[in-house]
Amino acid sequence: MATSAPVSARPEPAVRRTRLFELAEMRWAALALALFLVGLAAQLAGTPVWLWWGLYLACYAAGGWEPGLAGLQALREKTLDVDLLMVVAALGAAAIGQITDGALLIVIFATSGALEALATARTEDSVRGLLDLAPETATRLTETGEETVPAADLNVGDLVLVRPGERIAADATVIDGGSEVDQATITGEPLSVDKTVGDEVFAGTLNGTGALRIRVDRRAEDSVVARIAALVEQAGRTKANTQLFIEKVEQRYSIGMVAVTLAVFALPLALGDSLQRALLRAMTFMIVASPCAVVLATMPPLLAAIANAGRHGVLVKSAVVMERLGATTRVAFDKTGTLTRGAPHLAEIHSVDGTFTEAEVLALAAAVEVDSEHPVAAAIVGAARADRTTLPAAEGFAAEPGRGVSARIGAHRIAVGSPVALMSRIDGVPTTAEQDACVVVDALQERGFTAVVVTRDGGPIGVLGITDQLRPEASVAVELTSRVTGTAPILLTGDNRRAANLLAAQVGISDTQAELLPHEKVDAVTARQAAGERVAVVGDGINDAPALAAADVGIAMGGAGSDLTLQTADAVVVRDDLTAVPAVIALSRRARRVVIANLVIAASFIAVLVVWDLIGTLSLPLGVAGHEGSTVIVGLNGLRLLRRAVWRRSVRAM
Repeated sequence: MATSAPVSARPEPAVRRTRLFELAEMRWAALALALFLVGLAAQLAGTPVWLWWGLYLACYAAGGWEPGLAGLQALREKTLDVDLLMVVAALGAAAIGQITDGALLIVIFATSGALEALATARTEDSVRGLLDLAPETATRLTETGEETVPAADLNVGDLVLVRPGERIAADATVIDGGSEVDQATITGEPLSVDKTVGDEVFAGTLNGTGALRIRVDRRAEDSVVARIAALVEQAGRTKANTQLFIEKVEQRYSIGMVAVTLAVFALPLALGDSLQRALLRAMTFMIVASPCAVVLATMPPLLAAIANAGRHGVLVKSAVVMERLGATTRVAFDKTGTLTRGAPHLAEIHSVDGTFTEAEVLALAAAVEVDSEHPVAAAIVGAARADRTTLPAAEGFAAEPGRGVSARIGAHRIAVGSPVALMSRIDGVPTTAEQDACVVVDALQERGFTAVVVTRDGGPIGVLGITDQLRPEASVAVELTSRVTGTAPILLTGDNRRAANLLAAQVGISDTQAELLPHEKVDAVTARQAAGERVAVVGDGINDAPALAAADVGIAMGGAGSDLTLQTADAVVVRDDLTAVPAVIALSRRARRVVIANLVIAASFIAVLVVWDLIGTLSLPLGVAGHEGSTVIVGLNGLRLLRRAVWRRSVRAM
């Protein structure tokens, strides 16, 4: 296996970063601010009135035309937009001679809108920038040699050469060579990962010191990095339940606010107040009562959390899903491919003939299995290669379905097969080696292993114990999941009960349901939901799709999952790291707390400013500053979740 040497010059991920004045909103806001400052200077300097009025009106036009137009378009669709109310308030201020206050409102409102646009752009940048990681060209291997082609033109099955220090151009499988690959841009792993024959690599990751020959598994538009961008963009078009509720209430609130504003204007006027004072108080009320900050309270934190999770290899498909993750009270894990790697692993070697050592038994078995495509064969051959075992030459390979494989090595026939095949060959009194083999087989099967017998010329020489390899982080993930949800996870598997109980004991799960068909997994999930639990199901295969669909949140393991699983799941763990499951739940709960805090901040500002205006004397500039200030505070508070440190804190908090 390749040594995990660090890449000599590990560059930071290339991320598109929108510049301030790339945004039209920022340019118009800057122009409005400049015109306001020049107008204010002219006013204070005692220049003719027409000059500073003209500058203030130009400020109105620069900062107010876009929200005013948007508000009028919304009004045509019988929707009352708060942007239009702000512009109307500014125009009202000018109508009563308070043009300076109105211009200040326009400047602050335009600046607030520009900051919101910048925040949204930066949120998109953090994920879309991943698309820039994949190189524009790749070295494709052909029958005649090498050719440089655009990465977008690579097709499934193409062979590509990745030289040391180059970025990988496509999701692919290593077919030759070995190296360490920096996957931090996709999975968030801080250390490079060894990659050898049979391992998967992702587009946009950085090759280390070795050369790799890879076979393309997906086209550019289907790569994991492209999925991240597509899913986060899709998430941005969906709205969380809290946001939908706010938008539903917003229209009624806005109409009620206009009605109260008219009352705030009409009542004092009827009681003898001056027109200017009554109108100024009414406009101030309209500004401070507008629900801008409330509207911004929900989506920025959830979208920022989605972007942060995407950078760490968890694709959350929508704001609704991010919101639901935080409400999870029970997590159900699948076994094969989820808590385990889903690939057979050679765990034990037993020699039952004193003539052969365990290493020799492995070498003979691997030499026979090297031409087989069976998963058990891959486990045996992989173990031999990992031990750098020299394999003897084998000839005359033959396979017997259901029984095993055999080949001739030297003058002897070596067979690797099931214990059933061994038992059927025992005729009469078993030999010592046959007796020992039967004892070992029974012991292995009792512990949940798959037993494979190695024979020479019909006599057993060794027994191999094959198991599905437990993910190294499985126990930690189960413990962290219990901690973050407050309840112990459950195991739902179609595997036999003995193997399920063995694995559950290893990872610390006490509630196990085994030998379940796909529809029975669904029944298990719905039973928990009927008991009032919010269930998240973590699975990997097509047989898990029904349970993923039935769960409150379905989480699929692996960016290389089947199309059905990826479509059904609400979230996908790209790097197959189980600890990402409790981490994303913790991140979602943090986002929910930020949403609640934002709503409290927004409502508090509105309440204080409204009461101040109704029972006291709140100046228009102070009302504008308070209203727009709360909007900016809420927006920036939500965007804190974009920081990488937030993910690390979510993990440490578990």
